[in-house]
Amino acid sequence: MPMDTLARQPDAPRALRRPSLTVVIPTRNEARNLPHVFARLPRDIDEVILVDGGSVDGTVEVARELWPSVRVVQQTRTGKGNALACGFAVATGDIIAMIDADGSTDPAEIPRFVEALLDDGDFAKGSRFRAGGASFDITPLRRLGNGGLNGIVNVLFGTRFTDLCYGYNAFWRRLLPVLDLPDPALPQPADGSKLWGDGFEIETLINIRIAADGRRIREVPSTEYPRIHGESNLDAVRDGLRVLRTIASEFGRRHLRADRRARAVVVVPVLPLSQLAWAAGGAARTEYRLEAV
Repeated sequence: MPMDTLARQPDAPRALRRPSLTVVIPTRNEARNLPHVFARLPRDIDEVILVDGGSVDGTVEVARELWPSVRVVQQTRTGKGNALACGFAVATGDIIAMIDADGSTDPAEIPRFVEALLDDGDFAKGSRFRAGGASFDITPLRRLGNGGLNGIVNVLFGTRFTDLCYGYNAFWRRLLPVLDLPDPALPQPADGSKLWGDGFEIETLINIRIAADGRRIREVPSTEYPRIHGESNLDAVRDGLRVLRTIASEFGRRHLRADRRARAVVVVPVLPLSQLAWAAGGAARTEYRLEAV
């Protein structure tokens, strides 16, 4: 082949860069569960962040033994929401996945979530109630409550969630500003209470804020399993009421922000220079444009 013809040939295709992946795992006294969880993690994960809430059973030491490159972060306040916010704040991956440390979520499903994001999704939402999903842990009361809360959110926000209260999700890290989570650097309230967003309401809060921002949500069938060892901190009634309060709060927040945006739009007159030649005679015609301030 002549050299000039060869020179005109297109370059050989280059391999597309795979987005990097961070997995955030909140823990508190989960040493006995971590061997199962880490054994199910895909080996090609770029970064594993374990956010510990003051474990006293050797959780951190077990994690480092099982996954030597694990990044350990101490959460700054209390609650699952704060643990996740602390992990998100230091994550470096293009994609962030959030899983539980008690064995209730299967880390081997993570590739499904990544695939949903690569398929033009912004947020991959795990669902136990999509075809292919299941739960071996949900009680009739929790199922009833989850269905009711789903219905309320879908009506108020125009969404189509099937499993609002399931915390197995993944999203692009660039969406962190949309979540607007409490700053991990803020101190714990003196009375011992939680900042809004620091508790179990974090999952509902994230789901609603992603939806309210108009992002593309892909639901991923997922299977929930019973906790392997230890006691759950979940209280169906208490946390259900907190989720209900979250829905009401986010609905009000959405309308408040919409009202502020509406009031921030002002009419600005634009006078073309050609029409400022008053000596030429004739009144200048005023043009208008909408400009957000």
